[in-house]
Amino acid sequence: MPRPKSTVSLDEVHWGALKTLFPYLLEFRRAVVLAVLCLIGAKVAGVTLPFLLKHIVDDLDSAGGVVQVVALPLGLLLAYGAVRFSSTLFGELRDTIFGRVTERAQRRIGLEVFQHLHKLDLDFHLNRRTGGLSRDIERGNSGIGFLMRFMVFNIVPTLVEIAMVAGLLWWNYSGLFALLVLAAVIIYIGFSVVATEWRTRFVRELNEAESQASSRAVDSLLNYETVKYFANERHESGHYDRELASWEKARRKNRLSLFGLNSGQALIIASAMCAAMVLAAVGVTKGNMTIGDFVLVNAFMMQIFIPLNFLGFVYREMKGALANIEKMFSLLTVKPAVEDLPQAPALAVMDGRIEFDNVQFCYKGNRQILQGISFTVEPRQKVAIVGASGAGKSTLFKLLFRFYDANSGSIFIDGQDIRSVSQESLRRAIGVVPQDAVLFNQSIRDNVRYGCVDASDAEVDEAIRHAHLADFVQQLPEGADTLVGERGLKLSGGEKQRVAIARALLKKPPIMIFDEATSSLDSHSEQGIVASLQDIAREQTTLVIAHRLSTIVDADCILVMDQGGIVEQGAHRELMQAGGHYAALWRIQQQEHGAEAQAAELPTP
Repeated sequence: MPRPKSTVSLDEVHWGALKTLFPYLLEFRRAVVLAVLCLIGAKVAGVTLPFLLKHIVDDLDSAGGVVQVVALPLGLLLAYGAVRFSSTLFGELRDTIFGRVTERAQRRIGLEVFQHLHKLDLDFHLNRRTGGLSRDIERGNSGIGFLMRFMVFNIVPTLVEIAMVAGLLWWNYSGLFALLVLAAVIIYIGFSVVATEWRTRFVRELNEAESQASSRAVDSLLNYETVKYFANERHESGHYDRELASWEKARRKNRLSLFGLNSGQALIIASAMCAAMVLAAVGVTKGNMTIGDFVLVNAFMMQIFIPLNFLGFVYREMKGALANIEKMFSLLTVKPAVEDLPQAPALAVMDGRIEFDNVQFCYKGNRQILQGISFTVEPRQKVAIVGASGAGKSTLFKLLFRFYDANSGSIFIDGQDIRSVSQESLRRAIGVVPQDAVLFNQSIRDNVRYGCVDASDAEVDEAIRHAHLADFVQQLPEGADTLVGERGLKLSGGEKQRVAIARALLKKPPIMIFDEATSSLDSHSEQGIVASLQDIAREQTTLVIAHRLSTIVDADCILVMDQGGIVEQGAHRELMQAGGHYAALWRIQQQEHGAEAQAAELPTP
């Protein structure tokens, strides 16, 4: 099924961010209120500072006696120091208190995205680029932290402070000062908005270039062995360098656009401050203002434009943050193709009977993979599925596990349609040993315990023995605590397969699926695993997707698939007597096995 492309705009992301962040503010009401009080205290102290500075300058200018110089200015100076310290202290307290709210929001939203990604279907994860997705989430999470900190406690308070300063200048001096401040602020904000909107596309280009470069690097490193097999280090380096060249170009555009924005803002600030100083100087020369008033106006202008300059930075970064979280929020809009029904009950497994009823399936509307598949696996039966590559064997497992839903037909477990029960309960009831066993970069013991995270060491060791892995583990210096490396690369294919088998055995599910589980094992290990599987099959319903027919001769029933349909079914002896597809596959494999054995016996020249 084709997945619709996300069309989230910046405005939609902006409001979506506010809507998402608001509940986290309410979760810590007391902390938010206390932070707001600290904010008010910091702003009041900040507005008081220029008035104290004015009186200090005027008193020093008019001081005629020693008493005045020592007493009154000293008191004002001490008050000035106390107010400045309190302004800084209140600001630090505000940031510290609100930091908990910010960090909790980042944690909650990050967890929500992580959980949502695990809910998405297999098709999404087959088409994703791990490195780029990781970068998108990382940048989005940082962007959320920025929005929480600065949009709440910087943008609105800065605008309020500007209004307060303009009012005080109008009240104490001339309306020209207030008009100058307001005009400069409007021009500054207008320029910042227009210029920032212009350069947002460069931010997007830079993010896309970073994601592409990161994706390429991660993809290449994950396939390290393949690169070495084909001696393609130079090819990979060239490809990565082209991605870095795109990043370098996007970075240069971003830097030049930032230079233009900063230069324009600096020109507006310098012009406004210069004009205000000229007005104040004229007032001093006419006797309408004192030297202290001149200093006060200068302090107020600096006090306005420092946060205003910061407001420009915040707005720029906010737009960048919105661009950064755009992709992360768009991930939350992606709907999984496979979803539970509302209030879906848990699967109740009594016997483990599996039934496929006229199941048809095709990937994304393309070539038909399964064409009316019907069969039944009775409780505690071992049923094997064989056939040529592309016949649809593994697709049966993916449908049973609900990685996909059938286009038509139904799949039942103990009479319950698997689409009517919760996916979690379904998957807890099924143990899987995949053909390509992928391990976590942890110890062997931790990888086995993943089958049942609450299992004891004794239970883990028992699963290791059943998977014929104990001898290998004992040979390792660190035993079961040996790290397996990224995706299990420190282990051979057969060793990884046995760890995967032990992991599935530890789960102890009522239904077990082996998807060519012995394909990476040598003959000796295969015989041991097959013996263990025979013991397991007596207690569980077992489906075996097999390539080596020698491993499933004991199956209660063998289904032979060809071109999406079941062409034969029956026990090994019955199928051999029938002389059809199965018998032909058996003869081919026996001939191949005989040729290999004969080659092994040839003397070395």
